[in-house]
Amino acid sequence: MTPPIPINLAVEDLLSEAVLRKILRESKKNFAVGACFCHGGYGYLKKSLRGFNNAAKAAPFLVLTDLDKAECPPVLLREWLPHPRHPNLLFRVAVREVEAWLLAHREAFAKFLGIQRQLIPPDVDSIVDPKQALISMARKSKKRRLREAIVPPQESTAKVGPDYNGQLSFFVEELWEVAQAQQNSPSLRRTVQAIADFNPRFAK
Repeated sequence: MTPPIPINLAVEDLLSEAVLRKILRESKKNFAVGACFCHGGYGYLKKSLRGFNNAAKAAPFLVLTDLDKAECPPVLLREWLPHPRHPNLLFRVAVREVEAWLLAHREAFAKFLGIQRQLIPPDVDSIVDPKQALISMARKSKKRRLREAIVPPQESTAKVGPDYNGQLSFFVEELWEVAQAQQNSPSLRRTVQAIADFNPRFAK
């Protein structure tokens, strides 16, 4: 039996971690996840990427960030890492946010929220602000528990509800299917393929 490929993760938040772990589990290759670096937002990832790139010489790294308002993934990578990228560093970008990848499994997400599937655009990568789009959909949910968990309270300065990551991570773990979602998200499909093609180099 081929030994598992060791890999460390670096992500913006707990939801992104749940998504990566699900993709790795459903990959055709066998991965063994080590450490996960998740210290709050893209700022941490940006300032740490050079360190992850150096560390990848000894242990492979998979980094996931959101494109947000950046022009495109290659431009984002050049801005964050002006130095040569080590082959053991997988740098992936969700277009425009990882929430779009959740919405890409339209049938499952509509059932999860209890909304009509037609409310979810088929081309999720074109949604300008997937997080806000998702919250707007959650406001239409007939499931009060989910509305209160995902939607920020009125007159609150919070951008998301009190259990936003928890409920969406549950969706990823229990209902989200990578094979179905990648059909509606080119950026997810590219990430799945990059992981499937990943062959790290280990020093002898």
